Amino acid sequence: MQSGDNQLTTLLHRWSDGDAEAGERLAAEVYQQLKQMARSQLNREREGHTLQPTALVHEAYLKLVGGKPIDWQDRAHFFAVSSRVIRQILVDSGRARSAQRRDGGERVMLSTGIVADDERA
Repeated sequence: MQSGDNQLTTLLHRWSDGDAEAGERLAAEVYQQLKQMARSQLNREREGHTLQPTALVHEAYLKLVGGKPIDWQDRAHFFAVSSRVIRQILVDSGRARSAQRRDGGERVMLSTGIVADDERA
């Protein structure tokens, strides 16, 4: 019988080779660990963050599945990449929040009539 680390590495390799069933089993195996990782990273963020660990894990999963295929080396490689993806989601979320605050949500409408009047002057 394989140890947990070896079994996870085998699932990662099979998933990399296109085995969808291995991907599903892998997701079930690592879900709680990823959720704990997300919770830990969220605890280091500012108070009042709107993302929840579950949503963060789901978004990270979509990025991992939807991106270019990764040749997973082992369990440590998977969790290192997953941690980086979770962190990047948090950074992107923070940037979007900052941009929204700077923008103030106000739209500026340009009138072609004003531009035409300036050209005649």
